Amino acid sequence: MKDLNNIQLLELSVALQQSISSEIANHFSVIPKAMEDKAMSFYIDEARNNELNNIKGELRLIFDKAIVLESVASPLIKKALSTYYRTNDNKPKMVSYGNDFLEELIFEAKHINASDIHIEIYEEDVRVRLRIDGHLIEKNHIKKDYYLELINQIKIKSNLDITEKRLPQDGRIEYEDFDIRVSILPTHHGEKVVMRILGRDASHLDITQLGFEKEELALYMEAVKKTNGIVLISGPTGSGKTTTLYGTLKYLNDIKRNIVTVEDPIEYTLKGINQVQLKEDIGLTFSSALRSFLRQDPDIIMLGEIRDGETAQMAIRASLTGHLVLSTIHTNSATGTISRLVDMGVPPFLIAETINISVAQRLVRTLCKACKREAIFNEDDLPHSFEMPKQLKVHFVAEGCDECYHTGYRGRRAIYEILPINKDVADAIKKNTLEQTNFINDNRLSDKAFDLLSKGLTSLDEIYPMLINS
Repeated sequence: MKDLNNIQLLELSVALQQSISSEIANHFSVIPKAMEDKAMSFYIDEARNNELNNIKGELRLIFDKAIVLESVASPLIKKALSTYYRTNDNKPKMVSYGNDFLEELIFEAKHINASDIHIEIYEEDVRVRLRIDGHLIEKNHIKKDYYLELINQIKIKSNLDITEKRLPQDGRIEYEDFDIRVSILPTHHGEKVVMRILGRDASHLDITQLGFEKEELALYMEAVKKTNGIVLISGPTGSGKTTTLYGTLKYLNDIKRNIVTVEDPIEYTLKGINQVQLKEDIGLTFSSALRSFLRQDPDIIMLGEIRDGETAQMAIRASLTGHLVLSTIHTNSATGTISRLVDMGVPPFLIAETINISVAQRLVRTLCKACKREAIFNEDDLPHSFEMPKQLKVHFVAEGCDECYHTGYRGRRAIYEILPINKDVADAIKKNTLEQTNFINDNRLSDKAFDLLSKGLTSLDEIYPMLINS
């Protein structure tokens, strides 16, 4: 009998996992252990020991091989079945398109809320990974013989050149209620594909439900209610900046306002808002679009991203002429946004006069309520550079169960660092002393992350990178 603490059973390779179907695994309560030319061995639920002979016979007929069965504890089998062979009872149903692997892959990824699909080719095989809650998980291995056919299917659906294999290509696949942004990159062994799933409808977004604390939301709403100025959201790729902007646009959207946006890509659509897709290959850049916007009598302008000094200068000019400008920028903190604008060549006095608020944000995975486990907290596990804002005796760690598919996490929430540009902050910007002040000492992302840890909402592993950068 296997020891219940032995985790080798759960380390099932993708090739071994794909040797049997989900239906067979769940019907017979088995997990493949090894596969050879003339024999297969399985772990089987000990609760079915009285059926071993019958099950062995049926499996022998199915696989036409000698069958070896090894009994293990029921909880171990159930955990493995939930992890590797989820059925329609415990996962979102997948739209079926017969033998069309690409369509099935896309719709399954959409139903389980994956943000990206990665198809990667190596010397020996091709693997498929999905990004769920910001983390990549391995989904499939496919035969290299099918790889070229799959790539061509993707290119045809996204209107790309199937004969071009030396240069990167970008395309788009449109479905009824969502789109796929396709990026193809030539690599050493072939072309790698990343497909980003873009939802079309932003009607479900609610600025009050994104994660702002009460005081933070009040400061943010005060800034976006102004008729002019700039609202900047910063953070790395995948930190939820665009979602915050769309939630803001939905709040501001009414019949009295003319709202225009330029985006790359358009991730959601909002009725009543004029949205423009960036097309840099024909000269439609953020800065050129912004010049045209100023002739469109706008009240509110949303730029998908401020990437360079020219775009930053145009945004400043738009705010000075009586427009509210919303945008994102890639910096690590709310004060870092100010430094970045200075580096782009924007004079500090203009930044102080035009920025309404600077917001930095991150997304943090939240622990599964059904299985999170309490543990003694050890201060030595913290980064040496991080000073605890308060004492902590216990915390919660990710465990894994059927509810969360044994990841230990379910969903994500945003945390924010807010820097409203009041008179004192504006003076510090003009004097170039903002970094030496204490305006956000009580509002750091690291402290917000630690607060989620102390409340039992997330784990130390999840927030550790933010604590390092504090």
